[in-house]
Amino acid sequence: MPIVVIGLSHHSAPVTVRERFAFAEARVPAALQSLRESGLADEAVILSTCNRVEIYAATALEPAKAFGALREFLVTCHHYPEPFTEQLYTLGEPQSLHHLFRVACGLDSMVLGETEILGQLKKAYHLALQNGHTGTCLNKAFQRAFNVAKHIRTQTNIQRGSVSVGSVAVDLAEKIFSRLSERQVLIIGAGDTSEKTARALLSRGARSLLVTNRSHERAVALARDLGGRAVAFEDWATEFAHIDIILSSTSAPHYILDRARLEPLLKLRRHRPLLLIDIAVPRDIEPEVNFLENVFLYNIDDLQAIADDYLKQRQAEVARCEQIIREKVEALLGRPAGPQSPPAVQPAFGRH
Repeated sequence: MPIVVIGLSHHSAPVTVRERFAFAEARVPAALQSLRESGLADEAVILSTCNRVEIYAATALEPAKAFGALREFLVTCHHYPEPFTEQLYTLGEPQSLHHLFRVACGLDSMVLGETEILGQLKKAYHLALQNGHTGTCLNKAFQRAFNVAKHIRTQTNIQRGSVSVGSVAVDLAEKIFSRLSERQVLIIGAGDTSEKTARALLSRGARSLLVTNRSHERAVALARDLGGRAVAFEDWATEFAHIDIILSSTSAPHYILDRARLEPLLKLRRHRPLLLIDIAVPRDIEPEVNFLENVFLYNIDDLQAIADDYLKQRQAEVARCEQIIREKVEALLGRPAGPQSPPAVQPAFGRH
């Protein structure tokens, strides 16, 4: 029985549209039940994440009829009155299997090669499986997709190297300090990127965390969320002797840390390395501090340049991954798969 895919993702639709079609996990079993009882699909899996909403269905219906019916199902299920243009895509075999494998491997993700989507796909599949909405066709396809993802993760470099600013910062910290288990981190400012980077540092073993902000209430709230300690903004320099990593992200219109202020404080450190990560725009830290001994300063452009280099390394692996996927699709079908869909999925026909 052929497998078809219908959906929308960050490639085809903005978040304002994607959020309208998102399925809360608690709603998915009932939606799958409705799909099967209506005769639209013999088997079905619904994948709903922040970046995509997709229905994978094994159906005896002709592809064109199946696409139209599944389209109506999505519109009706979410009470969506506006017309679609190119936001919804539809794929039949072999492109549907090729797409499933690419999604599992992180090749269709916003961050190339990321692994979070594989866990989300497994969760979506197991939810359908546990509620009796999969069978021979989807079980075989999804299990093969998971195996392909494992194969690509171990046999290629697509998932190696950091690609986000936060993960690059963590990698730099590990290169400078070897291990983070004895390192103390100070966050200046309470922005989203600094919070994510701090969480990454803690997950890699950073010993403790201090948070300071002009609004002390925000510093207290973030410190509580991260299991750290808030420090009054005017007092953070008193903690300097014990700090190894400073992550700064404020909205100050001027430098909050310059060479004149930093140089006397370095004497308290007894030549211990200091990593400064300035992700503020405009910058929080004067570039001149990079000339001080045992001080390593990286601004947002430095981190992004490193991230871009990692990304280029991953992109060089894409062709190799695509060939592996093509071979696996052909093996699953037992025949040549023919032309594959390009990386950007194809839009569905017409308007609603």
